[in-house]
Amino acid sequence: QDQLVESGGGSVQAGGSLRLSCAASEYVYTSYCMGWFRQAPGKEREGVAHIDMFGSTTYADILKGRFTISKDDAKNTLYLQMNSLKPEDTAMYYCAARVCGGRVPVLSSYGVDYWGKGTLVTISS
Repeated sequence: QDQLVESGGGSVQAGGSLRLSCAASEYVYTSYCMGWFRQAPGKEREGVAHIDMFGSTTYADILKGRFTISKDDAKNTLYLQMNSLKPEDTAMYYCAARVCGGRVPVLSSYGVDYWGKGTLVTISS
């Protein structure tokens, strides 16, 4: 059984918007803190945003102001609203869950306990 399932990816032109969703199992959603990562072709996976159980958020500096992470506790679902998209945002986007309050930086891919399979975002110029 997949614990994290992403959706919402697609192809849009630069300047457009997309909202990604991640449906989590109840166990993962209620037991872990969650975030988004992305991996562009030929590049390492990088942290995008993280949200803890209290709704406190952390963003990659280069994405602040354009991306917004949120969650709906009633639906066990994580979201990533992406605005003013640029071609360099093209990547596979992954939902991730990790133990809350660990010592590893929350935007590090190290220490993630669960990964989704990803959803592809393609931005054309």
